[in-house]
Amino acid sequence: MTAPLSDDARTLLLSRIKDVPDYPKPGVMFKDITPLLADPEAFAALTDALVELAGRYGATKIVGLEARGFILAAPVAVQAGIGFVPVRKAGKLPGATLAQSYELEYGTAEVEVHAEDLSAGDRVMVIDDVLATGGTAEASLSLIRRAGAEVAGVAVLMELSFLPGRVRLGEALGEAPLDALIVV
Repeated sequence: MTAPLSDDARTLLLSRIKDVPDYPKPGVMFKDITPLLADPEAFAALTDALVELAGRYGATKIVGLEARGFILAAPVAVQAGIGFVPVRKAGKLPGATLAQSYELEYGTAEVEVHAEDLSAGDRVMVIDDVLATGGTAEASLSLIRRAGAEVAGVAVLMELSFLPGRVRLGEALGEAPLDALIVV
């Protein structure tokens, strides 16, 4: 599902995403969002669209996925007047955490969340910059549910439709929506 975004806003966002060939390795076309973040009009348009989705989802907390998801999610939480919770790579959060491993193409990885930051009654919106293979997002959905909270929805700036992220998230989403502002 593509999130509501005017044609002008979509054009603006796309114009500020830079293709970087062969990064981080040969054959990969990296989508660099730093020009979008540097443009206050584009960053505001992105934030406004995500805030609108947070309202539609009935979110009471926003989870941002490390690392660019933090940059996108924090202003959404502030503008929406709700809490922000980071999901980080293993070993980056002090204190009690919940951890979730997930499979990568070349091995495994693990993400964590502070155990006390999510609880029953929370409706959590997950925000990230890109949906690619879906592993990190899938692990975050498991963490949210293990903390006793409900997944309200997942929103990404950009979905790479040639990768299996949406399919991988299908079962993990349950009834929660997955919205991409841009699909490439």
